[in-house]
Amino acid sequence: MAEALAGRAHLGRLGALFSETVLLEVGGAEYYLVFHRGRIEEIRPGPSRKIPWRFALRVDREALLKFWEPVPEAGFHDIFGFVKTGRGSIEGDILALVKNLRFFKEFMALGREVCA
Repeated sequence: MAEALAGRAHLGRLGALFSETVLLEVGGAEYYLVFHRGRIEEIRPGPSRKIPWRFALRVDREALLKFWEPVPEAGFHDIFGFVKTGRGSIEGDILALVKNLRFFKEFMALGREVCA
């Protein structure tokens, strides 16, 4: 996904002000995505209590795979669908997420191309 992100100029513009660490937890496995100006600088595997993160998206593996289908079914078409269906949660600084919502949602949707 980091390579796909680097190839998307519009996402570079959307994320130009986004420099944060995001915790992505998939089925208990933790990944710390370190963004710098809308680019992935590093992906650190977890778990770690020493890595500070701004917000977290926690989701089960099957739900994420459904989200990454080319045309996801209802409830799996959006990251907020995980919360609504009880398959995931969003924690931490929600304002940081909302300020960069389009960037982060489009970044997560890159998995649809990578996994296809």
